Amino acid sequence: MKIKITGIGSYIPEKKVSNTDFGDHVFLNEDGTPFGKPNDIIINKFKGITGIEHRRYAEDHYTSSDLAFFASQKAIENAGIDPETIDYIIFAHNFGEVKFGTTQADTVPSLATRVKHKLQIKNPKCVAYDILFGCPGWIEGVLQANAYIKSGMAKRCLVIGSETLSRVVDPHDRDSMIYSDGAGASIIEASDDETGLISYESGTYAMDEANYLFFGESYNKELENDTRYIKMHGRKIYEFALTNVPAAMKSCLDSSGITIADVKKILIHQANEKMDEAIIQRFYKLYDLPVPQDIMPMSIHDLGNSSVATVPTLLDLLVRGEIKDQQINKGDILLFASVGAGMNINAFLYRY
Repeated sequence: MKIKITGIGSYIPEKKVSNTDFGDHVFLNEDGTPFGKPNDIIINKFKGITGIEHRRYAEDHYTSSDLAFFASQKAIENAGIDPETIDYIIFAHNFGEVKFGTTQADTVPSLATRVKHKLQIKNPKCVAYDILFGCPGWIEGVLQANAYIKSGMAKRCLVIGSETLSRVVDPHDRDSMIYSDGAGASIIEASDDETGLISYESGTYAMDEANYLFFGESYNKELENDTRYIKMHGRKIYEFALTNVPAAMKSCLDSSGITIADVKKILIHQANEKMDEAIIQRFYKLYDLPVPQDIMPMSIHDLGNSSVATVPTLLDLLVRGEIKDQQINKGDILLFASVGAGMNINAFLYRY
């Protein structure tokens, strides 16, 4: 038995924030000292590394579960199912519900429960819960749905990735320009044909790597509040990803019996354009092959890094033909991969 994605949907906030909108920010070093370069130089260097020109922020009156609800409605409609027939709602996020203008995360009830409520699903046997797995959360949710369906515990799952990172960033940290908001959702069911999930790989590196992403204080030492913000050791993450993500992708592919020549697209977490490109180059180098043209669709240029939402949103855009010069066809082999806080890595191979 295989499982497949029978419905996909995303919610991309309308509020577009350009790089130039950071022109008046006071960027500081980790120790609180002035960065020492004009913002236009900082921003241009940032764009050259990450590829990000714009990012999307949630409308002030929406929260992460709202974005997830909108994406879920689209996925349910795309699948053509009755939401009452969903057995599990698996909601991947990292920071809970953070209302605009606040910094406190709210996770009670779970965000999955909130989405179930907003969908007005009456069936108590529809189990709703959250997972915290860093940016690879949506992929891990798909793998959990696979386990439920193959074990007979479920026939149909709703897997969501949603985040409002714009509400947990330190405005004095240059890395704040990376993050964005958004949601992606998918309906997962058993496959009665050759399409669907073929193989997978997943792992957590928690020795030296556990705190590469963390919650930390603002770089502005004059602030007297005890607020925490998303922080990362960017160089360490880059080096970790280049070593471990290609290896996980190779393990996933090799266990499938499918050759790398058959892979048509690689849908990788939209973390950083240069890092993603380097991961793909390292992956193909493991097979002593050049990187094929157009193998890696990208959405980060206009949408930024929305963590758990990037991969399902990318798939939704690709399915709907909304990524320039990119398309997928029936029977195509797709390789999904992600890396993030934990440090967690996962991948799965999929026949579309």
